[in-house]
Amino acid sequence: MAKNKSNKTPHYEMLYIISNKFTEDELKPIRESIKKEIVDNGGAVTYSEEWGKKKFTYPIEHFHHGYYQLVEFDMEADKIASLDRVFRISNEILRHMLVAKPARSAKEIETEKRAAEKRVAKIKEKEEKEIKKPEKKPEKKKQVDLKDLDEKLDKILETDDLL
Repeated sequence: MAKNKSNKTPHYEMLYIISNKFTEDELKPIRESIKKEIVDNGGAVTYSEEWGKKKFTYPIEHFHHGYYQLVEFDMEADKIASLDRVFRISNEILRHMLVAKPARSAKEIETEKRAAEKRVAKIKEKEEKEIKKPEKKPEKKKQVDLKDLDEKLDKILETDDLL
């Protein structure tokens, strides 16, 4: 075995989107079948997170919304290709992305969640401050005296260069 190779099972992360033609009740068996497929291929699911229903930036297969799910698992590298093929031909999954990632502990996951929540809170706070900023009052225009206005008009009309 090479020096830079480890004997640990590789860790993967998969984000997938289920089409919104399914109801919330129909999602549970689909999610379970996906986890079962991972386990049947020799993997072990280490973390799973539901992101909920979100609107797409552009339509995917004529759908405008989908249910996002994140799954982390350990699996032998030679079985990933067959798992990817199964998800590619699945009718329930619109899109999926599999990436190799270093394994994270539960503490690291919790720390990342808190950091993300803090970033979101700061952004919301900044947006609220921008909304609450008092609008600048328009400056009052100077009152023009009618005598001054008449004098200026007379000067303009006295010139021969009008045409």
